Order: sequence, then C-alpha cells, then structure tokens
Amino acid sequence: MRPCSTVMHLLLRCMRGCGRHSRSRMPRRLRQPVSYIKLIFKSLYFNSLTNSEVVLDCILEPVFWTVEVVTRWFGMVFVFLVVALTSSVVFIAYFCLLPLVLQTYSLGWMMWHICYGNWILVMIVFHYYKATNTPPGYPPKMKNEVPFVSFCKKCVIPKPARSHHCGICKTCILKMDHHCPWLNNCVGHYNHRYFFSFCLFLTLGCMYCSISGRNLFIDAYNAIDEISQPPYTYNDRMFHKSVIYMWVLTSTVSVALGALTLWHAVLITRGETSIERHINNKEAKRLAKRGKVYRNPFSYGKLNNWKVFFGVEKRSHWLTRVLLPSGHTPYGDGLTWDIYPLKKDMMPV
Repeated sequence: MRPCSTVMHLLLRCMRGCGRHSRSRMPRRLRQPVSYIKLIFKSLYFNSLTNSEVVLDCILEPVFWTVEVVTRWFGMVFVFLVVALTSSVVFIAYFCLLPLVLQTYSLGWMMWHICYGNWILVMIVFHYYKATNTPPGYPPKMKNEVPFVSFCKKCVIPKPARSHHCGICKTCILKMDHHCPWLNNCVGHYNHRYFFSFCLFLTLGCMYCSISGRNLFIDAYNAIDEISQPPYTYNDRMFHKSVIYMWVLTSTVSVALGALTLWHAVLITRGETSIERHINNKEAKRLAKRGKVYRNPFSYGKLNNWKVFFGVEKRSHWLTRVLLPSGHTPYGDGLTWDIYPLKKDMMPV
C-alpha cells in the first residue's frame, strides 16, 4: 500500500473513532460540516488515482483561488503601473535628456539617439497595445469536427492540442503560455508574438537608457551625495533626482525583464510554451525510464521555430514583420498544428 493511502487510512480510522464517541453530544448544526469533511477524506482515500500530487493540489487549492482572485481584480492596476512607469521614463528622456543631447552631442550621435530612441518607443507602445487588446484565442464552444486531445471539466468542452484552461480568465486558451498580470490578459496563440516582442524591445529600451545614462547617473549621484553642495537651483535638484530615478528603474527592469525574455527565447527555440515545458519534462522522464527518447511534436527545428513564431516567409519579413510594427496573424488557427511545409527550411540561411 502506498504511504499516501496508509496515512489516509489511519486518519479515517481516527476520525471514525472520534465520531463514535462524540456523535451523541455533537450539536446538530455541526454534524453536516463534519460529515462533509469525512466525505472529502473518503473521496480522496477511495480514489484509485490518488497520489501525493493530488493531495497537495487539494491542500493548496485555497492558495490558488486567492492568487486567481487577486490577479483578476488587480489586473488593471498592473496595466496602469506599466503605462505610468514607462511614461515617466519617456517624459524624463524627452524633457530632461533630449535638450542635453541636442546641446552637447555631434550631429551623428544626435541622429543615432533620436532615431534609435523613437524606434524603440514605437515598438514598445505598439506591441504592448496589441498584446493587451488582442484575444489569445479560444476553442469553439459548439460541436465541431476539430480533433481534440482532452476534455476540459470546467468549460465542459473538448480541448485541442496545446490548449489549457485559465483559472483567471475562466476559459480555455489556444496554445496557452501563461496569464500575464502586466497585460491583464492571457498569452496565447494570437498574441504570443506581441507579448515576446514587447518584452524584447522594452528590455532593449531599458538597456539603452541604462548604458547611455550611466555617466549622467554618476554625476547626479555625486552632486546629491556631496556634503558641501554648491547652490543648486530647484531645477538642478529635480534634474539630478530624475536622472537617478530613471537609471535605477531602467537598470532594474533590464536585468529582471531581460532574464524573462531570455527564458522565453529558449522556449521559442525549442518550440514550447511555458506550460508545455513542464509537461514535456515529465514526459521525457517517463519515456527515459523505458529507454525511449521524447521528441516534441510541435518543434520544426530551431530556425523554423522562430520563423513560425514571427510569421517569416521570406527574407524581407525579418524587417517588415520583426523589426517594424506588424499586425499579421500567426500561422494556423491554433486548433490544429499540421504545418507540414515548415518541416523543411522555407528559405536559405
């Protein structure tokens, strides 16, 4: 007998013994809750599929519920924070740093900062707007001929391959990666590219601000830290504080978001989502015990995985669909994944 079943058995015997002695003196209003608790334990004990993971999920269910409720209600707060923090950095860049660039830099460096900074800003704003406002994609709720691999007990509908149920959105999501509170939206088949591009360009933008503003940060920090400060005006003090705020914020975000972006880049290279990464690891371990090797059926090769993800069909698409704003839809409908032409290289590297 498994250790989990043994523990359940002993716990039931203890509760049964306590119930016999206290049934006569237990208040009537408490009998129903106690009976319900006993029924829960019995359902766990007599379930042939019970294991340690099932018991742990039952214990942590209140925690999951709390996280779902908090994320659902504070979704707009997280979106407001993203917009407010990004806007503050843009405000400082335009009204504090840009005049300094125009006064001190040569024409070449001036054009570089203006073009690169505005390009990064357009890419960040475009992809964040699309990621938050584009539905991730949902399985059809009516009867259809689409093949499915499982059945959602919460939505009571068939689930196609790569679809998963989101407890926060209360529905199934096509090719679900995760629910992002900073978008107040699920990341799925139709907005996965927008999410990754937003993370990528925001990381590049923060790195740009952090690297280009390093000397200004050192000067501003030394000016504030000096014991015998010169008679700075109010505008000078605000300038120094703004530079320090921008540098600390962009440096922190570039490190944290950069790590997240790098992790998602690894997943895209492997043709996986965040959820599939855990599922594939378990499947690989299960097959390894049998002497077999697991192969991801949704991977088309490292380069082709990126082509499928970005929708690249020809060389010019690396510019028009990756480095410039593009609202093109991803391959397929998210219901089936027979993208057989992409098994071969679509274009020479």
